[in-house]
Amino acid sequence: MSEWSKAIGGFTGGKGAVETTSGNRGLQIEEPLIFEQGQDGRCGVDLPALPKSAERLGGLARKGAIGLPGLSEPQVVRHYTRLSQKNYAIDAGLYPLGSCTMKHNPRLNEKMARLPGFGDVHPLQPVSTVQGALELIDTLAHWLKIMTGMPAVAMSPAAGAHGELCGMLCIRAAHIARKQDHRRRVLVPESAHGTNPATAAVCGYTVDSIPADAEGRVDLAAFKAKLGPDVAAIMLTNPNTCGLFERDIIEIAKAIHGAGGYFYCDGANFNAIVGRVRPGDLGIDCMHINLHKTFSTPHGGGGPGAGPVVLSAALAPFAPVPWVVHGKDGYAVAEQSGAGNEAFGRLKAFHGQMGMFVRALAYMMSHGADGLRQVAEDAVLNANYLMARLKDDLTPAFPGPTMHEALFDDRFLKDTGVTTLDFAKALIDEGYHPMTMYFPLVVHGALLIEPTETESRESLDQFIEVCSALARRAKTANDAQAWFHDAPRYTPRRRLDETAAARKPVLRWKPEVPAKAAE
Repeated sequence: MSEWSKAIGGFTGGKGAVETTSGNRGLQIEEPLIFEQGQDGRCGVDLPALPKSAERLGGLARKGAIGLPGLSEPQVVRHYTRLSQKNYAIDAGLYPLGSCTMKHNPRLNEKMARLPGFGDVHPLQPVSTVQGALELIDTLAHWLKIMTGMPAVAMSPAAGAHGELCGMLCIRAAHIARKQDHRRRVLVPESAHGTNPATAAVCGYTVDSIPADAEGRVDLAAFKAKLGPDVAAIMLTNPNTCGLFERDIIEIAKAIHGAGGYFYCDGANFNAIVGRVRPGDLGIDCMHINLHKTFSTPHGGGGPGAGPVVLSAALAPFAPVPWVVHGKDGYAVAEQSGAGNEAFGRLKAFHGQMGMFVRALAYMMSHGADGLRQVAEDAVLNANYLMARLKDDLTPAFPGPTMHEALFDDRFLKDTGVTTLDFAKALIDEGYHPMTMYFPLVVHGALLIEPTETESRESLDQFIEVCSALARRAKTANDAQAWFHDAPRYTPRRRLDETAAARKPVLRWKPEVPAKAAE
């Protein structure tokens, strides 16, 4: 058993833990940290000696060991395989994180992304050698514009928050061009993703929060009262983070435009309306699209995202370079502003996330227009099925039907001594990743569940039964408080002090220094 395991109480830890001689528990294998396994002189590959050469680092050459562990190939393979088995994944089961759209990624898309000419393309190749790749980017851009009803799209943003930055920089460039740079206030609903106010602040704006009404939507009267000559834009998510469609969105658009501002829509939840609603028809000026959520590309785990931004005619001239354009010799890349274009600059190197573009277009083509529409319909159906089945055991945060996710508060846990965190930890023992907790902040003890369209009724029923059983146990069991506080029991590690881990993270392993014998 490793020193790390001993320090936190063994493999399962705490009282009542089942101990084995090895520290293993069935197929859950306990092992030391990879640095603890390392031995000097051990290596999985033979490397030739480096030729002697003149020192060219100006005296900055490393003098000590690099600090990597010495391991054989089987040790490395086993270590990372074991780590992967300790991770929950969408390929293992329902992933109910709300607001994240954690849905199945078809393997066909992965195969397409690895095709020669896509998987091995380089952004510095001559344009004449990447005509197919440029055509793919142009085709994807075309369909994004068709689906959103917008005349232009910036393809280069690398993820959702990067897309927000792109949209807000377009808005700022438009205000500067109109001699309206005094507009420095951005209105943001209090239920918004945290990246919205953060993006506005990064762009130099003051954030003004808009309260919600009793039904979880933007308070229209409060919004209109905040309008003024210094307002630059509103940043609104629709459907919003409470899982609700903003019914007043057209009136909101008219009001912000009437006040001289622009309408930024956070497209994080586009999966709920794709094929059903065109954002351009709602009066939206710009919206980022999370390709890695709505159109099935890798989500989370540090994998590349993609956040193209669709733009209205008013903002299209300010889109960042580069663009794919049609020339006399085929496709080309415009790297600088031209006639009629006032790009605010370049947002990132090269042209965007090529692998994500391939996956997204493969997803669109395999579904077709009717399939994409059904994606939205099934996502909404699944969320409402969850809400209908759980509303008697959990407490819905707002009345009525929902969109893509079901939002509950912690009133069902009142006087039980069990918290939202306790409930989530108990879900881990049942084989589920917890839903999103304590978000949105406007709902006390929030539990936010997004099943997406890829879950069957059977998998939803299984999850519902678990949630209902846990809720009933919290409310009726004599030992509920102690039982929930002790969860999770069956994980490789028990409940840790997450606050201390966040505030005082241990980011680097240091070898134990042997104590000197007394003289």
